[in-house]
Amino acid sequence: MSRAEPSETAAVRRPNPLWSLGLLRGELLTTVRRWRTLALLGVLAAVPVLVGVAVRIETRGGGRVSGGGEGPAFIAQITNNGLFLVFTALAATLPFFLPMAVGVVAGDAIAGEAGAGTLRYLLVAPAGRTRLLLTKYATVLAFCLLATLVVAVSALAVGALLFPLGELTTISGTRIGLGEGLARALLIALVVAASLVGVAAVGLFVSTLTNSGIAAMATTVGLLITVQIVDQIPQLHAVQPYLFSHYWLSFADLMRDPVYWDDLVRDLGLQALYAVVFGSAAWARFTAKDITA
Repeated sequence: MSRAEPSETAAVRRPNPLWSLGLLRGELLTTVRRWRTLALLGVLAAVPVLVGVAVRIETRGGGRVSGGGEGPAFIAQITNNGLFLVFTALAATLPFFLPMAVGVVAGDAIAGEAGAGTLRYLLVAPAGRTRLLLTKYATVLAFCLLATLVVAVSALAVGALLFPLGELTTISGTRIGLGEGLARALLIALVVAASLVGVAAVGLFVSTLTNSGIAAMATTVGLLITVQIVDQIPQLHAVQPYLFSHYWLSFADLMRDPVYWDDLVRDLGLQALYAVVFGSAAWARFTAKDITA
């Protein structure tokens, strides 16, 4: 009888795959329904509106909009095709607004539960620390995609409302149809979402280091700002290719014909590396952490 007890206990504690999906669904709903999350998504959705209205007002009298750089160069093409507002909005939000939103959600993932006193109750359920951590990370990654799509959809709606849609000219000077342009816009949105994987992993790791959600969110956003500053200092060029933000604007290469894949591959590879390194660090910290709240 004593031999049967361990197996019975293991059977009881073994999580059901459907229960795991329910845990993920619950985390997604909880994250999306928070007022903080809705406010972040609202700010992200407002950026394309502001950019579109500003361009519309500036060009009302036949004026032209100047643009320069990599991503922001798209702004000069918005009046010719509203689809360019999608690329401009993503370029405008990617350096700070999008990663800041992701950093807030990721930083609060574990620390927020600990601060609210609910982390211990989550671990009482048959989840296990590894499964709970993976669920939290999957939730943050889902938010990366949701936040990016909110920007893209808002920009597409505003662009279609204020400017004409049709064939568009790529950075290389070739012409592509509206259908292909929409496909490239979707691909760009997916690449931008994937570019936030590194920030999500860093934020999740920071979240395992403290029981204060506010401290974790502030630290993650602070690290984001620091990395952005380091990426702009010429004297630190040797370390810049290893920063998770260095290749963010490489998504503009998807609007070339043919597409330049080198920097895109470097960006996705770097995000995967950050996910592995900081995801492993988060797992090592969380599985050995004393849960007191």
